[in-house]
Amino acid sequence: MSTRVLVVDDDAGVRYTLREILSSDGIEVDEAEDGAAALDRFEASPAPLVIADLRMPRMDGMELLRRLSARAPPPRVVLITAHGSERQAVEAMKAGAWDYFRKPFENDELLAVVRRALEAVRLASENERLTGELALAGSMVFASEAMRRLAQLVARVAPRDVTVLVTGESGTGKERVAEALWRASRRADRAFVRFNCAALTPELAEAELFGHARGAFTGAVRSRPGLFGEADGGTILLDEVGDLALGAQVKLLRVLQDGEVRPVGEDRARKVDVRVIAATHRDLKEQVANGAFREDLFYRLNVVTLRVPPLRERPEDVSPLTRHFLDRFAERFGVAKVAPTDALLARLAAHPWRGNVRELEHALESLVALSPEGSLDLALLPGADADCAVAAASLSLRQRVEAYERGLVVEALKAARGNRSEAARALGISRVTLHDKVKKYGLAQGEDPAEG
Repeated sequence: MSTRVLVVDDDAGVRYTLREILSSDGIEVDEAEDGAAALDRFEASPAPLVIADLRMPRMDGMELLRRLSARAPPPRVVLITAHGSERQAVEAMKAGAWDYFRKPFENDELLAVVRRALEAVRLASENERLTGELALAGSMVFASEAMRRLAQLVARVAPRDVTVLVTGESGTGKERVAEALWRASRRADRAFVRFNCAALTPELAEAELFGHARGAFTGAVRSRPGLFGEADGGTILLDEVGDLALGAQVKLLRVLQDGEVRPVGEDRARKVDVRVIAATHRDLKEQVANGAFREDLFYRLNVVTLRVPPLRERPEDVSPLTRHFLDRFAERFGVAKVAPTDALLARLAAHPWRGNVRELEHALESLVALSPEGSLDLALLPGADADCAVAAASLSLRQRVEAYERGLVVEALKAARGNRSEAARALGISRVTLHDKVKKYGLAQGEDPAEG
């Protein structure tokens, strides 16, 4: 935690005294001569604690307090008051000041107030970190410091009803970050609606997002409120917003500016109350320069930006992700869970994972599905050789179906304690068909009690 304090007073002698007292206690001190200068300093380098005189030229302590309280996150503010200014001090506390002390002040009194304020900052930061990790851990698996910092930002931003732009390469987990923002927000008990901006044609995207009147276009046999209408009171995720057509961008800008949507084919706009979270793997600034994305919309979306780091920037996450995916796919495919070996983790840590977490997930799905029962064939990992790399890149539909079917058969046999007749009835297939599948998947062990 930073122990830096910004001291604001128009009296250079007071600033000198405060700097000497605080520096002797190991606290770093920055200075400003009035409220206006303090805002400039804070903008350049935010401090967790600000000590400001109540009476100053240009901008006094009360106005500075109001301006700083609007920042996210706001610093703790301690005000210095003159003798007889108790009423103003009370007003300042009501306005959000953390504490105050009077001139002339005792060194011990000053240090006691500052230490309490800095400890409050430390506890709030720790609570924010833990809250963010809890929110993000519900959607993602991680152990890296980079993701912990992201989790702290999620906790800080989620309760504030602002538009958030989530950026990052494909496969990093942007949609899961958006979900964590929703779960930690004040709208968590309301709708969370997802829309992929690249999935539909421009005309259909507008109708899907903003709704349409009956007969507005071919196939519009009835009116629909659109996804913004469905999300009213809740949250909408605009995934791959960089691919949104220019026409739809104009309408989206209106939603962000005025809180209104105009369904296709209707003349009247409708009010909606929706928090917008947008996600993209594209460089929107570059798209603005190329004319593919509206500059005014970019600034409306870019209120708060959260960047999800690629997997290569957080190699510490490979191991916990591997354990998570191995357990998940073992359960899905009905095979025994196998702990990752040091050799496996070393191979995975050395791989570049250009497809990020999604690529790792698919590789481990192939590994579990194609490896012999009770083991992991490292030859199936990406980069092992040309043939294996192709096999491990992604499972075919047939392989996925067979792996899933094998898991269902295993579960049914376990539930029936090996009785194939009962297992066949539970699966809705004949006993002969089950026998064939048991043989196909190498599950024939022991005799069927029903055959005895």
